[in-house]
Amino acid sequence: MNRHQFIKRATAGGIIFSTMPLAAMQKQEEPQLDKKVVQEFVGQSHRDLTRVKELLAEYPTLLNAAHDWRYGDFETGLGAASHVGNIAIVEYLLEKGAQANIFTACVLGKTDIVKAMLTAFPSTLHAKGPHGFTLLHHAEKGGEAAFEIKDYLKSLGASETKVSLY
Repeated sequence: MNRHQFIKRATAGGIIFSTMPLAAMQKQEEPQLDKKVVQEFVGQSHRDLTRVKELLAEYPTLLNAAHDWRYGDFETGLGAASHVGNIAIVEYLLEKGAQANIFTACVLGKTDIVKAMLTAFPSTLHAKGPHGFTLLHHAEKGGEAAFEIKDYLKSLGASETKVSLY
């Protein structure tokens, strides 16, 4: 029954009668993730795979949650693991379904993806990820696996590995 039908049927002399419990008529919302839990998850995603697994098991919606470090500096667990080059955590989060982006593609050395993205969106070459880290920074953190991307980015004019957000 939609809202209009409910009001039409339930209204009698200005009084609404219903057999439906009041709680069922109110919108049920799940509570937001605690900001401290999100901050811990993102922080641990830089360095501690065991803790990341524990937190994700307890709070599955942390997978794509972002912590606001302020001034527009939002970071997910995947973003954290990517900019420090923690490939084990990057791969784990991707296996769980984390939302990948061009920064993650750079750290993992996914040349085809990076080239396609930069062909479609050339100004992304100068994009800033968490904490102002650039695509070139992510490619450098990818080590040998991202060597080709590092050279490719430099050939396009990428030179800075960190752009200040503040």
